[in-house]
Amino acid sequence: MAKVIVVGGGAAGLVAAWRAASLGHRVTLLEANGRLGVKLRISGGGKCNITHEGPPKALLAAFSKEQARFLRPSLHAFDNEAVLDLLHREGVETYTRDNGRVFPQDRPGSAGAVVAAFETLVRRAGVEVRTGARVTALLGQAPRLEGLLLEEGRVTADAMILATGGASYPETGTRGEVLGWLQGLGVPIRPWFPALAPIPLQRPRFAWEGVALRGGELRLSAGPEGRRLGAFAGDLVFTKAGISGPAALELSQVTEQARRSGFAWLTYASRLEPAEAVDAALQAEQRENPRLLAATWVQRHLPERLVLPLLEEAGVGRALMLKDLPKAARKALVGLVTALPLGEPQPVSLARGEVAAGGVDLSTVDPRTMALRGWENLRVCGELLDLDGPVGGYNLQAAFSTGFAAGSI
Repeated sequence: MAKVIVVGGGAAGLVAAWRAASLGHRVTLLEANGRLGVKLRISGGGKCNITHEGPPKALLAAFSKEQARFLRPSLHAFDNEAVLDLLHREGVETYTRDNGRVFPQDRPGSAGAVVAAFETLVRRAGVEVRTGARVTALLGQAPRLEGLLLEEGRVTADAMILATGGASYPETGTRGEVLGWLQGLGVPIRPWFPALAPIPLQRPRFAWEGVALRGGELRLSAGPEGRRLGAFAGDLVFTKAGISGPAALELSQVTEQARRSGFAWLTYASRLEPAEAVDAALQAEQRENPRLLAATWVQRHLPERLVLPLLEEAGVGRALMLKDLPKAARKALVGLVTALPLGEPQPVSLARGEVAAGGVDLSTVDPRTMALRGWENLRVCGELLDLDGPVGGYNLQAAFSTGFAAGSI
């Protein structure tokens, strides 16, 4: 029986502590906040997208090749079905949406029910839970960590598991400072980088706040006429500062990379056909329905609140009929539905992302155990690793799986 300390009471830390205690070890779980699972409680807007359905192969396909290779052993050891079985046995009912995302049943406090289930598992396994216990330093040098320095003193253990999270949503306690401490101990790291975050725009559309664009594709290019740098098919929603929603979150990392590298420009295509095809369809509409208002045609493709402001910008009168639509105005309308200009992004916030890219370099971690290579008693898991999957429950599943591997001591 070993004495094990787990630092961090989020998704990965809870599973790591439960797993290690279930194997007979004496486990202490240190959480800096006053309660466990603070970030987990607000995930998915408080609904908590627990995981994604499908076999391990399908889940791994959502990650980059390097990340998928790393995740394969832990995901096969503790997959989505294992996570859900654990929760179901604790009375947490779940359902799967059409898009494959798995949630607890919609009711007040649904995310809290997930946290409560894991906390019950942890305490039942005999884990000593210490909240309000913030680690301030790592003590020791490779190959062995001597202990941890807390605000109230020093603690030691036979094995230490770091599950302190990334650098997004610092108000939940995930400040990201542990990555710097590990770097100071010679551990290879990749700096934190924004991911799955809303994208602020140089020209925010304040009046459009809350308006959603659905069924199209958000596109990133190197300038208004530049080459395509990325695209994601999905919905987006306008915010006071810019855009959010699945498409914006998914494209935020590459958008910030492009912005830092030079010039980035965003558009949204409500129609995915080439502009030439949409133009031909509009000309056919002109012939078949000449008295149709241009505004009505635009409203077929874009939300009503956007139509009149966009027509005004394009110099098209709200009462203009298709039969009177000049060629230049027709081209402008086609552009609105095939490449609605959103413009240049402002810096994407690391703090506002659902996850943070970067973390401990995967090449320095044993994917079967989460042990840091060159260290005898130090393991890392969860978002502290350089893992960043897409929206849809993938990142929580990665946290659960790597936490299980880390706790398998």
